[in-house]
Amino acid sequence: MQHALVVEKVEKLIGDFEIGPITLKLEPGTITALVGDNGAGKSTLLKMIMRLVKKDSGRISVTGVADIDTEEQWKKNVSYMPQALTGVDPFTCQKIKELVSRWYPTWDESFFQHLVQEFDIPLGKKYGKLSQGVQQKLSVAMALAKDTEILLLDEPTSNMDILSKGKLMNELMKWMERGEKTVIVASHQVDDIKKLADYIAFMKKGDYLGIYEKEELIENYKKYWFKEPLPTFLIEGEIARNGDKVLVSENATKTDQHLFDEGIQWIDQQSLDLDEVITFKLT
Repeated sequence: MQHALVVEKVEKLIGDFEIGPITLKLEPGTITALVGDNGAGKSTLLKMIMRLVKKDSGRISVTGVADIDTEEQWKKNVSYMPQALTGVDPFTCQKIKELVSRWYPTWDESFFQHLVQEFDIPLGKKYGKLSQGVQQKLSVAMALAKDTEILLLDEPTSNMDILSKGKLMNELMKWMERGEKTVIVASHQVDDIKKLADYIAFMKKGDYLGIYEKEELIENYKKYWFKEPLPTFLIEGEIARNGDKVLVSENATKTDQHLFDEGIQWIDQQSLDLDEVITFKLT
């Protein structure tokens, strides 16, 4: 299967802040959450994919275009929603839509109007007069209405109320059913990641920590409870202990085998919540 997006050994130096190397290959029909603390390099990675920030080394290919540095046509197949639009405060929402839509042959006007109604977006109002939440709704509506093969979303729900977040989740899932769509969403919102993501890619202070299948990741991270105090030696897979009778593992298979081999019996175990897993990965 041809990958929809390939990021291969990409690096970027900004002052004394190094990003990468990053290698990421995404299949069509999947949603990948890009997770990391503020300043981890998530937004910069999305901008490098869009050629808004120049990478220092590595290769990026999009929808089969092997070298996006020498091509332009691929941009019609990618929709990018930044955290905020800049330079458009004097324009009405309607005017911004007109300026954007003409660049995308796949633009779906009826779907855009549906989203305008769903999110109650005032098309006649100037962008600079809107709240951050409504500005974000307009950006989401335009990003989805472009109906491209690849969608890049940078913190799409950070300023939205709970009701609007729920609507966006529903609309995005319906949008995925239109074809072999591929989505990267940079987000701090654990609920969004739980509902949307097939895969989770982690970044920490510019370092790329890898990409994981979400359900497999949750299954690997487990907490164990013991009746007797644990021995002082390290158990395989162990990443933390709470006292001497509770153990946290990042590789339950290895931990189970080690406990069996050592004759150590646990009295209970359970998978960690996703927010706990993310915390351990980024600590």
